[in-house]
Amino acid sequence: MEADALLNLQQYVDEDFVRSLEVILNSKGRVIVTGIGKSAIIAQKIVATFNSTGTPAVYMHAADAIHGDLGIIQPDDVVICISKSGNTPEISVLIPFLKQSATPLIAIVGNTQSFLANEADYVLNCTVVKEACPNNLAPTCSSTAQLAIGDALASCLIELRGFSSSDFAKFHPGGILGKRLYLKVADLYKYNDVPQVGPEAPMQKVILEISGKCLGVTAVIVDKKVVGAITDGDLRRMLERNPDYSELKAQDVMTVNPKTINANVLAIEALNLMKQKNITNLFVVNDDNEYLGVIHIHDLIREGIF
Repeated sequence: MEADALLNLQQYVDEDFVRSLEVILNSKGRVIVTGIGKSAIIAQKIVATFNSTGTPAVYMHAADAIHGDLGIIQPDDVVICISKSGNTPEISVLIPFLKQSATPLIAIVGNTQSFLANEADYVLNCTVVKEACPNNLAPTCSSTAQLAIGDALASCLIELRGFSSSDFAKFHPGGILGKRLYLKVADLYKYNDVPQVGPEAPMQKVILEISGKCLGVTAVIVDKKVVGAITDGDLRRMLERNPDYSELKAQDVMTVNPKTINANVLAIEALNLMKQKNITNLFVVNDDNEYLGVIHIHDLIREGIF
């Protein structure tokens, strides 16, 4: 029933929806979203979505509004009022005061003949035929419809503002989504040791370098450039073939031209490359392709972006 209610909303998207977007987009203030009961909970979610996607918004409970919280509203703000019936006592008392402030009023309402709908500047119709509640009482289809309209407004505003993934990351620096969008290789590799040997290094030195730097790998360097890689796996295979490795050098065992990644690349790209190549580390280089260090799969796991 809720799915059907959402599909039915399509027929209600009209010019008022477009004008509501224009009013919000052109506003120099914030979007004040208000409601009562379950509609108030939906209002809080819409506010959270607006704020996280570039549209400044504030939640105002309709009952608290008429007991002092009307002071939240500033001259350049836009108000969205959410109500299924549009005739609840709190809404009926609140609307005249909103009209006095000349603040644009957008109604998300399920009754287009209600007091709220008649007083609003723009009406977003969220009528539902019936609630999914067996008694047709508890807000189910109606609250889902309100939520969908709020998401539709937010999604359109994202498009209109040209709000990008990098913008999104600025508002989500603490979460996994944010880390995937802003954390760079340079932020991680610098905490690791920098294992490196020359091509002529004897195998004993190679072994000590790999075990001492605790990354399971060392770079083979010529003129600050990575020419090869030796992993602990390479050492095991070497011992299987050559128990006496006293005459071997790094260049005899190394894998030529190993995978590297620029320090300024996003960490998530390093993860994708590791998955693609089925490896657990990458050598980090600068813009001149000079060796800087190693980023390991454990660095990515520790940051929670694996």
